[in-house]
Formats: sequence, C-alpha cells, structure tokens
Amino acid sequence: STWRSVSQWLMIESDMVLGIEGGGSRTTVLAVDGAGRVVGRASYGPGNIRLLDDSALAELLGAIHRDFPHAAAIGLGAAGLSDPRELTRVGARLTNLWPGVPHQLGTDLDTALLAEGPIPKTGRMIVISGTGSCCCGETSAGFRERMGGWGHLLGDKGSGYEIGLRALKAVVYYWDRDGDWTHLGQNLLRELLLNEPKDLISWVQNASKSAVAGLAPVVFASAKARDSIARDILEGAVDSLARDAAACLKKLGQLKGPIEINLVGGVFQAQPEFAAKVKRALHLLAPKACFKAVTRESAWGAVELARKVLAPGVTVPAVGIQARVAATKSPQLSSTEERNPRSMNLDRLSIPAAIELMSSEDQFVTQAVLAQKAPIAKAVTMVSAALKKGGRLFYVGAGSSGRLGVLDASECPPTFRSDPNQVQGIMAGGYEALWRSKEGAEDDAAAGAQAVHFRGVRAADVVIGIAASGRTPFVWGALVAARQKKARVVLIDFNPNFKLAPQQKLDLRITPAVGPEILTGSTRLKAGTATKMVLNMITTLAMVRLGKVKQNLMIDLNPSNVKLKDRAIRIVVQLTGCQPAQAQAALQASGWVIKAALQRLPKLSA
Repeated sequence: STWRSVSQWLMIESDMVLGIEGGGSRTTVLAVDGAGRVVGRASYGPGNIRLLDDSALAELLGAIHRDFPHAAAIGLGAAGLSDPRELTRVGARLTNLWPGVPHQLGTDLDTALLAEGPIPKTGRMIVISGTGSCCCGETSAGFRERMGGWGHLLGDKGSGYEIGLRALKAVVYYWDRDGDWTHLGQNLLRELLLNEPKDLISWVQNASKSAVAGLAPVVFASAKARDSIARDILEGAVDSLARDAAACLKKLGQLKGPIEINLVGGVFQAQPEFAAKVKRALHLLAPKACFKAVTRESAWGAVELARKVLAPGVTVPAVGIQARVAATKSPQLSSTEERNPRSMNLDRLSIPAAIELMSSEDQFVTQAVLAQKAPIAKAVTMVSAALKKGGRLFYVGAGSSGRLGVLDASECPPTFRSDPNQVQGIMAGGYEALWRSKEGAEDDAAAGAQAVHFRGVRAADVVIGIAASGRTPFVWGALVAARQKKARVVLIDFNPNFKLAPQQKLDLRITPAVGPEILTGSTRLKAGTATKMVLNMITTLAMVRLGKVKQNLMIDLNPSNVKLKDRAIRIVVQLTGCQPAQAQAALQASGWVIKAALQRLPKLSA
C-alpha cells in the first residue's frame, strides 16, 4: 500500500530510501527505512524505459512522486536503462521531481543481481524469465557477462513474450497445415475474447509486448491439459534458457565453478514446475552450480542502488558503459566557440548586408584549407594506399560533422562505382541522428568505440574523425579504439587552441584555422564548408589515384538513372571520338560499365 496521509510523512526517517524497479509489465516501488523495514510499497504500469516516450515517462514518475514525495535517496533500475541518452533523460526527470535527492540508475539486471544482497565470493548469476528474458552473471571482483537482453524483437528466448508469440504462430500454422484448430488455439481465443482465427491478425498487430507475454499462462495451462503443441513450446523454452545460462557461465569462466544461481522473473515465480525443469536442464550443463531460492523481489536491488548513494563517503560509479578516453580540457576557449567581431551586429544587419558578410567570411575558408595542403596530401596518400590494398575508409563524426562524413561516403558508389563497404560513415546516434538531433550522442565515447568494433575496423583501414572542436568524445572513442586495432587514425578539426594529450595519439591531424563563426558556435557554417572541401579532396583524389578517373572524366561512373546514362555516353564520346549511337551500343553491350565500353572501342580511344 502507498502512503495515505501527510501525517505519516512527518514520521519518516531521514535515511529512508526509495527503490524503483521498472519491468516490461509493471513498475514496483519500495520505501525502506534505515532499519531495513518496508514502510511503503506500490505498483504502477510498465517501466521499460526504451518503450516509454517522454510523456509516458513523465506520467509514470509523476505518479510515483505523488505517492512518495520524499526520500533521502533514490535507486532506479529498469529495463532499457543502459543507453547514456536514457540515463540522462531519466536522471533529469528524477532531479526535477525530487530536487536535491541523490539517485543512482541501473538496468533491471543491476536490480536483479543485487536483490539478494552483495555479490558472494563464488559470484552470482541470474536467469530471468518474465515478460522478457536474459542471463547475467557477476564475479566478486566485479567482472560481468550476460547472454540475451536484446529485447522482444531480437531475443527474449524462453520469456513470457516468446512463449505467447510461439503459441500464436503455432496454432495458425497447424490450422493452415492440418485444418485442425487445436485445444491451445481454443484457449487463446477464449482468453482474448476473439471468435475465430482471423481475429488474431488484427489483435497481434496492435498487441503490446506485455499483452503477448500475458498469453504465457494459457500455454502453461494447456500443457498441463496435455496439449502437445503447448508442451513442445515449453520444452523449447526450457532448453533455450538452460543453454543460454550455460553460455553465460562459460563467458564468466564459471561453467565448472560453484557459482550461485537465482531464477527470477514472473514466469519462474508463477510456474515453479517450469523453474524446476530449467534447473535440472542447467544442472546437466553446469553440475557444480548452486541454485539459491529467491527470497526478495527485484525491487530490493533498486533499494541497494539507493543505499549506495546514501552511504557517507561512498563513491558510486555511473552504471553502464563508461568512456575510457581521457578528457583533455584546455584552459583556452575553443576557437569554434569564440565570438566573431565582424558579426556582433548580425541581428541588426539588413539581409543583403548579412549575405555579403557571410560570403566574405567564407573566403577565409579556402585560405584555411589551402594552408593545410601538406597534411591533406598525406591523408590522400594514406587513404589511396589503404584502398589499393583492400582496406577501407571510415569517417566518424557527430552532428553536422557526422552528416558530412556520411554524405561523402554515400556519394562514392555512384560517382566511382566503389563498393559501399569501401568508404563508410559512422554517425553518433546512428541512422536517426542524420535528420534529428539526438541529445547526448556526441558525449558517448564508449559508443564510438563500440561502433568501430562492430563495423569490423581492422589494421588495413583508415579512420578519420571529424570534430569541429577537436574534443568530441564519440569521435575520440572511435579513434582510440581504431588505433588499438592498428588502423591508421586521422583527426580533422578547426580548433588550433586544442592541444593533444600524450595518450591522444594520431597518425595525422588536419586543422584548418577558419576562425570564429558568424553565428557563434554554429560550426555547420565555415567549419562545415571546410569539412566538405577536405572530404571532397580526400576521396576524389584517392579515387583518381585508383584509376577511376581519365583526364577529368569519371570512367567508373555507375549510370543508375537516365541522367547518368546520358553522362556515360558523353564520357565515351569525349574519350574515343565515336558517335553517340556507337557509345550507347558499346555501353549496353558492356552492362553500362564505362571502362569495359572503352575497351570495345580501342581504335578510337585516345
């Protein structure tokens, strides 16, 4: 029950903490005093942070605040709370609702691991089967590994969601194949108040994750009634959970160790026979594992998070992947943030005068880029050498810098018929950030490092980071990770004030001094123009050195539309002196590959 009167709040102890645990189906809150007594408890709607937009998050935390307006510390662990952007979003909302109250954030894995108290010397692993599923283990030394946790569209094997979805798929499959609407199918229609199989189509298209997971009890009930399809589904779930748990133990180096294992989640809690089968299956794979009965709900793990920030003298590391790139702080203001003395009256200029001012400022860009001719030339040589040997070029950036990198990479296949893998763009915040700002994406150095890892950067490659200020953590995360993989690393920035720290090692740095922007700090202006110029030079001249240009014509053009086919015909005509009809015939016979078409006209070729 929640608090019922203001007078009760007058009696709370100063060390009372709130533990908030958000799951796929519900959110549980515990208020615990200094003696460890539960003095308040409440349940709310689903708390998977990735599935809550700003409005839904505000509504959920607002409801909790109305019931629990006071606390000495707050611990919040929830599904989907591993992304730095989500950590920032949730943290800001907590600070707004409970100003001055310290809080610690974590995932639902953190709360589940801590629910039974500190990690024992033997280590602890949790196997979760609820709305979703995951295995996660941690040693007493703090080494953590997991298996699963990819969400219902990519993973959740053995979860309530997968059990429910597999049941829906199975009943319609056997209905199609055998013309038999099974006992399990009848039970599903009854549970959903639907009348015939076709009604399932519209239902599942609009069903939430928790609604599909809510069908799991129907599957368990049907299995008890000896429905063979339901039994097969549950046997598959048992096998999946046991094998995933064994894989997690192996990653921890504890497959043969006496590690403590807890089975947690709504499915295990509601279906003890199912939990027992998973234990037996896992025991065959890890005979020394020690299964411990769960005595406290996962929300206690959130309470433990809160206690960490409440304890005097305790420094709690931020939950989630942290940047392992040293931040370099210059005592000087970045030149990209300095005010331009020529535009102090920008807001009062007429439009023609403002246009003239901006055009005159852009003249400095060409001069600044030309002053970097030597390092740009080295970059061209470096990139062309890498591409000749089968290496690749990666641009890495955030905001306008990242978008320009992606743009230059995307233009290479149609212009030079290059493989899309040969020149790639890595954008902080991913695909969506190409057209919409993603708050906090550029500050995530670990995400930059992960992008380099999962794009498969190797020693033969060149990684060029683009950062107007020179300091962007996402970019540096990528550069440091690329250097660890022995790739060549280059930085393009526009901040001569920025001095590299000893650990920030580069193969090359290109720093056009474009000066302050007309609009202070808006590096999409002169810095953006200079970036486009430098990237154009690097890829164009590298492709020239790869033999994709003859004279000043694109002889590896990919004629993918009418305009480009006309251009291809003109190129062949200009290089051979043949008639347009001959050029078109040669191109058609060559599959519109210009180089091949030129070889068909050797006598006329220049």
